[in-house]
Parts: sequence; C-alpha cells; structure tokens
Amino acid sequence: MDNKYEMVVCVVNAGFSQNVMEAARAAGARGGTILRARGSANPEAEEFFNITIQPDKEMAMILVPEEIKDSVMSSVYKNAGLAGEANGIVFSLPVSRTTLTTNPPAEEEEE
Repeated sequence: MDNKYEMVVCVVNAGFSQNVMEAARAAGARGGTILRARGSANPEAEEFFNITIQPDKEMAMILVPEEIKDSVMSSVYKNAGLAGEANGIVFSLPVSRTTLTTNPPAEEEEE
C-alpha cells in the first residue's frame, strides 16, 4: 500500500519559522524546509483581514503523512497563526508522488 502525503505550507513573518517547526514536530512532523519570502499584499487585503502585512516572510514546507496533516496544521496555526505576532497562514497541498533520493553506488576502480 502506498503512503499518501500532504505538503503543509505555512507563511509567517520573518523570524517565526522556528515556532512553526516546533509546533509541527509536536504534532508528529519530522522536519521541513524553510525559505525566505517577500509578501506582496495590497492595502485592501490588510483592511479585509484587519492586519498590517510585513513584507519580509518565511515559508515552511513540511511533507507529512496524510493521517497527521490536520493535527500538524492545527498545531501550527495555534502557535503561529494570524492572531499572533507570526501573522501566519497555513494551507496544504496534495502530493501525487514521492520518491527517495539516494547517492548512486560508487563505481569500482579498475586495477
């Protein structure tokens, strides 16, 4: 049986990605990838969400088994969501395929 995975993505203000990863690990995630990002929201979005949008962002991408996706998302949102300083938003994307990457075996040297 193939395992099914989801990519949990969380975009937070710069400096809060560690909060995201700690919350994700507490819910069963093993790790993730952090990228620097820059927000580009317009003033209407700030007014609609009643927040001030900081342009410097960090994005955490966390691959998790489908069974724990909801608990990871909930934990991340509780610890880094829109209501706090992290001002984060979390969403998930389905992953259609995963493969493991490994180093190819070393070729034997001829004598």
